[in-house]
Amino acid sequence: MEQQDSMVLRSSFGGSAAAYARHRPGYAHAAVRWAIEQAPGPRVLDLGAGTGKLTASLVDAGADVVAVEPDPAMLAELRAGLPAVPALPGSAESIPLPDGSVDAVVAGHALHWFDMGLAGAEICRVLAPGGILAGLWNVVDDRVAWVSGLARVGGAAVLGARDLLSSWRATTASAHLPGQGAAHFGLADQAEFPHARVTAEALVGRIATHAGLLVLPDHEREARLGGIRAYVEGRSETADGALVAPMLTGVLRTRRLDTPAP
Repeated sequence: MEQQDSMVLRSSFGGSAAAYARHRPGYAHAAVRWAIEQAPGPRVLDLGAGTGKLTASLVDAGADVVAVEPDPAMLAELRAGLPAVPALPGSAESIPLPDGSVDAVVAGHALHWFDMGLAGAEICRVLAPGGILAGLWNVVDDRVAWVSGLARVGGAAVLGARDLLSSWRATTASAHLPGQGAAHFGLADQAEFPHARVTAEALVGRIATHAGLLVLPDHEREARLGGIRAYVEGRSETADGALVAPMLTGVLRTRRLDTPAP
């Protein structure tokens, strides 16, 4: 049942691909550079690339990028926005690339959707020896009182543990990585990097593209979003649209080993 629910959630984005492209932010440049700086070469796979938010940042960082995305609508948005980047249909569990063909595999807000029982071996297969696997998440600073309150009002479907500065490290530390011994991956590093300050309106727009809301019936989704907007409009800190919420990019990074980890 849990696996079925995950499949429903991760397949929910295609119907809102245009909104995803419009409202989801990119990633901090320093975070992207840190994610791939130890890769043995410039070839990078953006896996579960969505509409190309991370793909664009990788291109800006000088990487030789190929994108893979399973959803046709998301892939169409990516190709329209980044026509020079090779973009292929495929998934983390079945990557349409040759063995050892990339130096890094990165995933922006996608690593938690992968079935690592299958994807771990595939990622290991396409990575060159010493290659990097990295997941990136944009998180908001819930030390800001109204952000913490918004997380309580909306629940996990609005701002889950991966979305909040206070909890993203614990949530991603090991749960979304391949088994170290079987998949030849070493211990992971984590870091976060300042990104931007977002308006309350922009944050609500991003929240509307979260899977937990997209899978709700229309009337339930609109009621939940209405409650979120009412909360935001009722707070003195956010009612005037001021830049009030610091956003950071968190990175989880590990390396493919030449031999299995002991």
